[in-house]
Amino acid sequence: MESVHALMLGGIQARIELGPFNSHSHTNGFFRENQLRFLPQHVAKNSSLSWLPISRKNSAEVRLLEQYKRVPQTATSRKLMRKYLEFCWALPFYGSAFFHGQIEQPVRGIISLITHKDSDVLIAVNERGVFVIDTMESTLLIGLRYEDLSWDYAKPSATDDPLCITCIFLQFQVMENGIQISKLMQIFTKQASMIDALIAHFTEYTKKRRSLELDEPNPIQSNGNGILSNKLSRLTLATFDDEGRCIGQMGSISISY
Repeated sequence: MESVHALMLGGIQARIELGPFNSHSHTNGFFRENQLRFLPQHVAKNSSLSWLPISRKNSAEVRLLEQYKRVPQTATSRKLMRKYLEFCWALPFYGSAFFHGQIEQPVRGIISLITHKDSDVLIAVNERGVFVIDTMESTLLIGLRYEDLSWDYAKPSATDDPLCITCIFLQFQVMENGIQISKLMQIFTKQASMIDALIAHFTEYTKKRRSLELDEPNPIQSNGNGILSNKLSRLTLATFDDEGRCIGQMGSISISY
């Protein structure tokens, strides 16, 4: 979630919990000490400096206070809760089952190769599609509709090695330099079997819904390739041409090709 959205929601939550703004008690200092009550960790980055007597103009607590003060004095808690929920309902991964996993980071340069490590992600699965979220920054890396992806569930060959875990492969098409190609993404997760089962269920559900012509407008805003979030540069991917030939590999995916 972007910081501006988290601050907006935090301001609404503060208004619901604290009531109307009170200049005597609802100060920068109060919100500096209570950042994590209203904001996610990645937005309240400066909470470790809460002992400082002053706040910077663009600090999280100052911006949160501004959002809180913007809420109309006449707004009722019921209306504010509704507004909060309406924002959440619009999120493509709302109502998802969330699973923990890891993806490889692209290696860039010698230093990156030395310090290279996997990134923790959340895999969100709902009736709309599959979404991969960076847990450190709470950033949506990619979202795919079921009609735009293929997937596979893989088990490690060395079943007795605790370092080898199951994984999910997601394949999807993109336009690159005017050419239609396929990308393959590997996600390591001990919950791969459950993800596989959910994707299979929702894929079948999507097909049946289409056959009954009950398809409603999809809330996932696609860029034309079924991709919600174009952050492919942050992903380790294998690339295939239109004939299925692997023309580029990265990370451990290259071992298989």
